[in-house]
Amino acid sequence: MHTAKMKNLFPFILVPILASLGCRNDNPTPQPEQPIVLGAIYNLTGSQSSLDIPSSRGAMLAVEQANANGQDVQLVLRDGQTNADVLKAQTLEILDEYPSTAAFLGLSDTDQVLAAAGPAADNHRVFLTSGATSPQLPGQIPDYLFLACFGDNVQAAAAAEWAYGELEARTVSVVYNSSETYTNLLQSYFISRFEQLGGEVIAKQAYQEGNIAQAIQSIQPADFIFFSALPQDALEGVQMIRQAGFDVPIIGGDAFDAPATWQGHNEVEGVFFTTHAYLGADNPNPQVQAFRLAYMEAYAGEEPNAFAALGYDAAQLLIRAAQDALFMFRLVRIASC
Repeated sequence: MHTAKMKNLFPFILVPILASLGCRNDNPTPQPEQPIVLGAIYNLTGSQSSLDIPSSRGAMLAVEQANANGQDVQLVLRDGQTNADVLKAQTLEILDEYPSTAAFLGLSDTDQVLAAAGPAADNHRVFLTSGATSPQLPGQIPDYLFLACFGDNVQAAAAAEWAYGELEARTVSVVYNSSETYTNLLQSYFISRFEQLGGEVIAKQAYQEGNIAQAIQSIQPADFIFFSALPQDALEGVQMIRQAGFDVPIIGGDAFDAPATWQGHNEVEGVFFTTHAYLGADNPNPQVQAFRLAYMEAYAGEEPNAFAALGYDAAQLLIRAAQDALFMFRLVRIASC
């Protein structure tokens, strides 16, 4: 789906995967009949499931297509339950049950991915997050944690530039969840870029989980509202903002890209969000249309969102990296004999 980005990231992922191949079982020499094993950690239940279920399905589709084309890939999928302790345990459990695991992928939230990527790195395994967007992540777990998605600095800047340029907005009120890394970073990067452009932040209201109402009551009139929220807060917060009498545009981040959140709520208007890709039926890109068709055939007509595409891209990238690393590993073994 995103070929240029995959090529740029590829060499950095290849090296640690190559090193991990020496950890396969007690015999460091990979056997030809062994599949490439990828651990997939996704929150299939809990508050992050609206993002992670489509992403996990995209990853499964990529593996199914790889195997249909004659490759031998095994995806070991586990549910992190949107719980840091479970995420750590599931990562270690996969490594225990499948010691030949070449790398991990998954997750769509910054705090969640740190819980899983830490144990993976401790065991010298790459973790490629399909959707966690903090640009700080690679520095927090050097050499082993990579992003297959854009960073919050990028999407926040894009939102600020669009609001300032397309909406011709000059003032904003910001409402954000202060208890999550993702929402904190997103609003911070947004404010920085909007002010650089000449915009003014009229009010900045923080809330913690389950307490949106108080923050919304303190919103000040502005040209638009930037709402930095998790998926489970998006609809409720937007409805509260409208009920409070604000009819200006509302802009959010990629956490808003969960179609199920908005289904049946046609009354919600004037809501915009940044996301990784547009996968609508009217997108003329042939790669997008091929992915849409394959995904909808695999999942009973369900339309994919950007997170489904991210899971698909992440799995494809790791499959390619693992194949090339395995080939290089065998060449080194032959040369040393």
